[in-house]
Amino acid sequence: MAQTPPLLPTETLERVVRHARVNGTWMMIVASFFALLGATAGEVGSVLSWLLVAGTGALTLHGASLLWRGHERGLNWLVGGQLFCMAFILSLCAWQLSHMDLEPLRANVTDKMRESFKQTDLTEDGFLRLSYWMTYGFFAVFTILYQGGMALFYHRRRAAVTAALQADEA
Repeated sequence: MAQTPPLLPTETLERVVRHARVNGTWMMIVASFFALLGATAGEVGSVLSWLLVAGTGALTLHGASLLWRGHERGLNWLVGGQLFCMAFILSLCAWQLSHMDLEPLRANVTDKMRESFKQTDLTEDGFLRLSYWMTYGFFAVFTILYQGGMALFYHRRRAAVTAALQADEA
């Protein structure tokens, strides 16, 4: 089976910029949506957190625009934006897990769920704690995989992007 040749540096640059634009835009859209949800619930801390995440999407878009204009430092903005987003979300998950508040979740436990708790060795508090850990654990793992993967994607294309930008200057 024939292997495909590696992409030309200019093609790599175009792909990196395209991915960064899509990634940054979606980060801003999703984070802004959750900030609006937090605002409707009156949760100021949640709103500020999600707006900070949206800001990391803006960092990614800024990096993409720098690259598109021929500035190599745009890659630093792309990688840094992803790592900053990952660090913030992981810090937020760690804070939530260390300051667990189960009271707001109790309203979601139905009588049918309580009956099923009686059939197992799981208590209502145990179920809520498990749900809490699974939710924030999922967010942490997803963040490591996605933001870490995007940072690695940008970083591993540094040589090709640099070559493309230097070829454009010449």
